Amino acid sequence: MAKLSCDFRYLLIPAAFVFIYVQMRLFATQSEYADRMAEAVDAERHCTSQMRLLIDQISMQREQIVALEEGKKRKDQECAQLTALVHDLEKKALQRITDKTQVPMAAVVIMACNRADYLERTVTSVLKYQSSVASKYPLFISQDGSDPNVKTKALSYFNQLTYMQHIDYDPVHTERPGELIAYYKIARHYKWAMDELFYKHNFDRVIILEDDMEIAPDFFDYFEAAAALLDKDKSIMAVSSWNDNGQKQFVHDPCKVDNSFVQKFAEHITLGSSMGQFFQKYLEPIKMNDIKVDWKSQDLSYLMEDKYAKYVAGILKMAKPVRGTDLALMTSNIEGDVRIQYKDQSDFENIARQFGVFEEWKDGVPRTAYKGVVVFRYHPPRRVFLVGPDSLQQLGIDNA
Repeated sequence: MAKLSCDFRYLLIPAAFVFIYVQMRLFATQSEYADRMAEAVDAERHCTSQMRLLIDQISMQREQIVALEEGKKRKDQECAQLTALVHDLEKKALQRITDKTQVPMAAVVIMACNRADYLERTVTSVLKYQSSVASKYPLFISQDGSDPNVKTKALSYFNQLTYMQHIDYDPVHTERPGELIAYYKIARHYKWAMDELFYKHNFDRVIILEDDMEIAPDFFDYFEAAAALLDKDKSIMAVSSWNDNGQKQFVHDPCKVDNSFVQKFAEHITLGSSMGQFFQKYLEPIKMNDIKVDWKSQDLSYLMEDKYAKYVAGILKMAKPVRGTDLALMTSNIEGDVRIQYKDQSDFENIARQFGVFEEWKDGVPRTAYKGVVVFRYHPPRRVFLVGPDSLQQLGIDNA
């Protein structure tokens, strides 16, 4: 019996070691669990803090969105009110200007954007000669955009003209890489203004001026005489009072249609600094006609399609052909009109530079050309005809 008791005690020693080991493992597990719990609690607190911060940011953004929406509503309401006001002013001004038995000959529209000082000078020039014929030539200003100074200046002439405003926020997609977006925007403005005047206000004719131009004393008489040509000859698409080669050294007779009745004065054009040299060379020297011509008494029938080709052919036949290298010097030593034939665009530009005339080429032909023929006066009254490679054939001139 004693022996069994002794053996049992020996068994208690390993059991105790097992018990102690189990307790240590339990303690370690509890400690690890406690650490993980603490980490979980910290993570939950951090997550809660981030969630509250995010909720605060969302709340602030919602408040900003609500404020922006309210601001947009106010702007829309103001825009609608301004649009209604402008339309009302247009109707009242047009009614006042045209509320007479006189049927308007044409609307005159000044295309403006963001040059209030230029606009004032142009309007002053136009009103100087338009006021006496206001019922025949009602005046409009069409502003592209929302420059406040231009709008204020335009509305200051409330009793003398009608104000229109073109707002265009649509993006521009150019047809070819490198094209200037500004040209597309200008084209949109022109189309909108023409639609307003032709379709909304029902004018038959529109005279277009830019906001950097001044007009000659016989400006309106010239266009009234030209209107008769438009009505009779449907092949005439438009009448211009601008002559690209109307520099003072190239004009002679104020009764000839190659003079200029509109003059540019704006040197600072928005296309870049190089345009300043272009202005000084070609635009600034333009000679604006300063003699009032009675155009309605002039016979302009030779300008109609069935006569003009014969008219040009007749004077070309009489012109002396000139060939050589120093064409300008040779021309100055010849009495009477001369004609010079060019081969292509490069040849034309070279000849034009010798005389100092406009050398720009558009859509396959020189500017101002009629059947490839460009005319200007050199040491007036001598006329110089720059003739294209097939111009004589087009005009029916053989063996010239």
